[in-house]
Amino acid sequence: MPSYSLHELFVDVPMEIFSMSGEAQISTVISDSRRTVPGCLFVALRGGNFDGHRYIDEAVKQGAAAIVGMDADISPGVPYIRVRDTRIALPYIAAAFYGHPGRKLTMIGVTGTDGKTTTTNLIFQILRAAGFRTGMVSTVNAVIGEQVLDTGFHVTTPEPIDVQRYLAMMVESGLTHAVLETTSHGWAQHRVDGCEFDVAVVTNITHEHLDEHGSLENYRKAKARLFQSLAETRIKAQGNPRAAVLNLDDSSYEFLKTVCEELPGVEILRYGTPAHAWARSNQLRYYRHGASFFIVIEGKEIPVSTHLVGSYNIANILAAFTATVGALGIEPQAAQQGIAAMEGIPGRMEAIDMGQDFLAFVDFAHTPNALVRTVETARELARGKVIVTFGAAGLRDRQKRRMMAESAIELADMAVFTAEDPRSESLDAILAEMAQGAEAKGGVEGKSFWRVADRGEAIRKAVSLARSGDIVVACGKGHEQSMCFGSVEYAWDDRAAMRAALAEYLGVPGPEMPALPTSRI
Repeated sequence: MPSYSLHELFVDVPMEIFSMSGEAQISTVISDSRRTVPGCLFVALRGGNFDGHRYIDEAVKQGAAAIVGMDADISPGVPYIRVRDTRIALPYIAAAFYGHPGRKLTMIGVTGTDGKTTTTNLIFQILRAAGFRTGMVSTVNAVIGEQVLDTGFHVTTPEPIDVQRYLAMMVESGLTHAVLETTSHGWAQHRVDGCEFDVAVVTNITHEHLDEHGSLENYRKAKARLFQSLAETRIKAQGNPRAAVLNLDDSSYEFLKTVCEELPGVEILRYGTPAHAWARSNQLRYYRHGASFFIVIEGKEIPVSTHLVGSYNIANILAAFTATVGALGIEPQAAQQGIAAMEGIPGRMEAIDMGQDFLAFVDFAHTPNALVRTVETARELARGKVIVTFGAAGLRDRQKRRMMAESAIELADMAVFTAEDPRSESLDAILAEMAQGAEAKGGVEGKSFWRVADRGEAIRKAVSLARSGDIVVACGKGHEQSMCFGSVEYAWDDRAAMRAALAEYLGVPGPEMPALPTSRI
């Protein structure tokens, strides 16, 4: 890895630099003082519960060659660069350190409340089917050539240093395209600034993360940063599509359209059900293990088949098709191949089969809108009752608790409320709020809904309620591999838990039920 001078790293930082004392050669960039190595640049971030400025002296003792901070009264004994906001500066510093990899790749960004991961993977598969060497960073993993990297237990968008490192690895591997799943947290915390996106895609914007953003308006503004960033993208040797892909059926459409209309040189491409959409679906046929339909573009009908389950995935497919065929000029045949090749996403309506005479799924649905769509999908597939089990995260949007419980009572036949990352909140209090929401919609505890604190026991309960032709869906955790109680992450996998519960129910060999602090001793 080459070293850079401080001045080289700050050339493209889009803010006033209040002071820069001295010069140094930088061997790496860090924002976590625990990762200090000799010759590094330590960027001191400040957040609600932490302040990196407290660790500057320790970083210097461990060999940091220079410091970036926001305070005026700091004399660390090494070159010090003072900026207005280190969190804004960091992604641009990281991009410079890694040689601005986003400028060497065609960058596609995907945002939205629900469906981001699936749409990201669909775009990835289509680009690969078209013959492009493509990398991907999602909440599930990062795919770089033949490497598949875990992005963490509860990762939304990786930290900016990691994002730029992944992109640099893609460039080094000879890739030409990159697809990034980007979250509202990622944009609000400037994790993907400096990526230089060419195509921006939105799935939907619904009720979520209002604890973080304060209002739906602020949440939409955070999502809109992806589209606004198109105007910051420099001219690239491989070309600049600069396209915004919007969902005509989503309530965010008018807001995002207004944002995009103000961006010079940005083409707006629309997908959805209206006749004037650039891409829309027709002649939908749903099956237990997928769907087939036609995508209508410019008066032509293109047949498509998919292994993805659920009507909501039709919108995700349209988004991916529009981003690739519409914005990047990919041949429709390649899109057909890419869509057909995608088997599914871990933890997204993932079927669990242990030989039972009812269907069982694990799904990531953890928002009110996602839960509704998942239960509706289950209803389409069920010959009998729909039984759903889920929780609501602690220290997160409290409105979701009642909203999701209300939807479960309205749409499912039976619901089991349980733990989902309670963190430092009282799990009993969270479940009480959910029960109140259920009762407000006519739910009767012990008949249409149950409170079972331990998630393993809750899944067992849901399975015990099922009969032939029914559907059991465990929602909220999906692919995630841990659950947070207090400040501790405990190993947890809904898929293993569902297999364990089904094996016990059937009396056949299976995995052991994972244990949590709520589990019976």
